[in-house]
Amino acid sequence: MKKYLIIFLLFCTFIFSGYRHPEEYVIESEQNAYLHNNMGLVYIQERAYYPAIQEFKIAISLAPDVQASAVFYNNLGECYMKLGQPEMAQDCFERAIQQFSLNFKYYKNLAECYYQLGLADTQIKKSYQDPNPLGIILRGLLLEQKGDITEAVTTLDEFVAKEPDIIISAAVKQYIKHLVSKIY
Repeated sequence: MKKYLIIFLLFCTFIFSGYRHPEEYVIESEQNAYLHNNMGLVYIQERAYYPAIQEFKIAISLAPDVQASAVFYNNLGECYMKLGQPEMAQDCFERAIQQFSLNFKYYKNLAECYYQLGLADTQIKKSYQDPNPLGIILRGLLLEQKGDITEAVTTLDEFVAKEPDIIISAAVKQYIKHLVSKIY
């Protein structure tokens, strides 16, 4: 009888002890990358560019192969441009376009960067050999940077005519309207 009582008590202790497996804490690097990007944006608003650069670099290192990293690269490039370092910004903008090529802002930033580096003419010539139709956007923006707004409108309009259904075409159309209003 004593033996059964001990077994019963052990069994009840085990059943009613409330034991459960501890929760596993999972670190989500992509979520942390967004947090670091947002901190970098706060630093930019406060004009603290060097801490912002560090935050964007952390965000990129936490999520290097996701589409959102294009935003992180673009933000990092904009920081470098504000600090007057277009040679550092060039790689960032090129990587942003490589990660996600359908954001018009990335092309605008890259065109401004090329212009400040004095690479506008060489990039315009290079864009004629580029089989990618999105290279036309960069050519048009570089022509605008050089001051040839009429040719820029023609080039951008050529892109919209060739690729009317791409997501970026709507932004290009809006920018064409802006350029036309500059002419008149």
